[in-house]
Amino acid sequence: MHTDVVLLSILLWMVGVSGHWRPRGQHLRAYREVRLTEDTSPTERPSHKIGGMHPKGSFICPQFFPTITYRDVNEKLVALCKQLHPVFLGPAVPVGVDVQVESLDAISEVDMDFTMTLYLRHYWKDDRLSFKSNTNQSMTFDGRLVKKIWVPDMFFVHSKRSFTHDTTTDNVMLRVYPDGKVLYSLRVTVTAMCNMDLSRFPLDTQTCSLEIESYAYTDDDLLLYWKEGNKSLNTDEKISLSQFLIQEFHTTTKLAFYSSTGWYNRLYINFTLRRHIFFFLLQTYFPATLMVMLSWVSFWIDRRAVPARVPLGITTVLTMSTIITGVNASMPRVSYIKAVDVYLWISFVFVFLSVIEYAAVNYLSTLQERKERKLREKLPCTCGIAHPGMMSASYSEVDVNTTGNYGMPEENGVRRQRMLVELAMETDQVTGHVGSRAYSSVWIDTHAIDKYSRVIFPGSYILFNIIYWSIYS
Repeated sequence: MHTDVVLLSILLWMVGVSGHWRPRGQHLRAYREVRLTEDTSPTERPSHKIGGMHPKGSFICPQFFPTITYRDVNEKLVALCKQLHPVFLGPAVPVGVDVQVESLDAISEVDMDFTMTLYLRHYWKDDRLSFKSNTNQSMTFDGRLVKKIWVPDMFFVHSKRSFTHDTTTDNVMLRVYPDGKVLYSLRVTVTAMCNMDLSRFPLDTQTCSLEIESYAYTDDDLLLYWKEGNKSLNTDEKISLSQFLIQEFHTTTKLAFYSSTGWYNRLYINFTLRRHIFFFLLQTYFPATLMVMLSWVSFWIDRRAVPARVPLGITTVLTMSTIITGVNASMPRVSYIKAVDVYLWISFVFVFLSVIEYAAVNYLSTLQERKERKLREKLPCTCGIAHPGMMSASYSEVDVNTTGNYGMPEENGVRRQRMLVELAMETDQVTGHVGSRAYSSVWIDTHAIDKYSRVIFPGSYILFNIIYWSIYS
């Protein structure tokens, strides 16, 4: 505030010395009249005072100037006084604020900001603007008068962009009442920062704040407050967002401290947003779940159908990779894990394990076939000729790769395959047994991994979903 007094003194001096069209003597006379006004007592001062310092130190702006010689001095002083703080070296000027939120336009997780359009209204009293009125009615002005009087210097803390609407003219209104009370309203769109915690995305709830503060005046000069508490914040009932549900609007007031300038009153517009989950269920969760279920189909496909099982596994893996990439492309690069990341990556692990499962089945089946082949090579072939006194064996004539099915029933949905080894023992005629044969069957279950996978994979994924949704819902 002392700076304004110094500026006024400098302007007064400039006015006295900048009138180049006056004679030199008149410059000196103007200076003497000003000095006389400041140095003499209140009873000794001339009636044509221009203005100066009150004995107690507060600056007095001239409310009425009689006709004097230097009219341009009066005009500049009056104009300057009305642009200065209403009270100097006195109590802080109370400035009430209320807000009408018109729209909440956009909320960006990538930029971590939001855009809001609102009507910002200020209420204060300036005795210099009081006037006589028989009807006690106020006077309303547009934005042109705002530049000629003092108005609170509000700004939005942590704002990235803001502007006052100017279609079709500046959306600014000034209303002055006879007792000096002032209403100053303007329509503003502001984009402000909102620090979001995306660890539970997309099952998250975010709280953002729009902060209003005086730029120059500390709490010693300007008392900023909500005019009617929470009732000072009004919202349009038609406000809606595509991805969020607006749960609550409320106001708070705090003091902000700056080490170089001091304490300032700060007003907060707080609002809580809950994200709609249905969009992400359709676009992310359902496709990922279907890909995991599709990977289980390979457990019911014949293990020898390599052209069917391998492309199915690769397709599901690539599809899951595409889903993960698409989700992360629309998100900021945060250093922590989000809830959607947990679901997608565990789903990806299930799909990947189904591919590994078939690799294990195929490898074990190959080892089993090699053992069967070696066993066949060790058995001597009788070729249908019986050799007395010798043990003859004949291997069933079946395909080497299939090892033959002997009409055995299915057990638990899995057909058991067997290799039948027939051993013929011909004894001596003395024993009285001719052509007696002994049969030995070797059972081989090559579908054990697929059989267990049909139960373990779905059961594990269902358990994971129960735990996931119970934690994040």
